Amino acid sequence: MGAQVKSGSSKKLPEPDINITPLVDVVLVLLIIFMVIAPELEHGERVELPSVIQPDENKSKLDPITVTLTARGNLFLEKEVLADVPALEARLKSMHGSEPDRRVVLKGDATVQYAKMRDAFAACQRAGYTGVALSVSQKGKGGAGEES
Repeated sequence: MGAQVKSGSSKKLPEPDINITPLVDVVLVLLIIFMVIAPELEHGERVELPSVIQPDENKSKLDPITVTLTARGNLFLEKEVLADVPALEARLKSMHGSEPDRRVVLKGDATVQYAKMRDAFAACQRAGYTGVALSVSQKGKGGAGEES
């Protein structure tokens, strides 16, 4: 006699479905655009850099010897304070005799006088180390940048 009311709905509501195909298409198009444009962003003319035909296979696997000149004029060999450049040269000669394959890295404060750096560099060369590297910081890092 009367109408019956159902408590639940017989129709199921549609569930949202995420379609990522358009997102992948847009990302791939952007990737291709950046791959084509990126080489053109380099200013100036293209330069073909020289390559090394015979790389230095005799490269030392040992840690380099670090010689440091501070702003106050102190001279360090590794972490040891040295009195002067002749003492540095004597110590480097003895180290070169026992480990001739080690390299020397010369680090100096930006305010150190050129003559003092030149003397330390010459002492390293007189000790027998032909390839002395100078350690510098990257431009724009304010002196606390990476060293190379």
